Amino acid sequence: MVRVVLADDEAVVRAGVRMILSADPEIEVVAEAADGRELVEAVRAA
Repeated sequence: MVRVVLADDEAVVRAGVRMILSADPEIEVVAEAADGRELVEAVRAA
């Protein structure tokens, strides 16, 4: 299983990438972040 944290400042882009990745059963999106600070927090928590 590949665990992914999505990071982009546009919620629509994150949603689109999440939808694409969800088609692959080997990929799990574990968190999303809108900026660098959120990304670091999400990776630490994941």
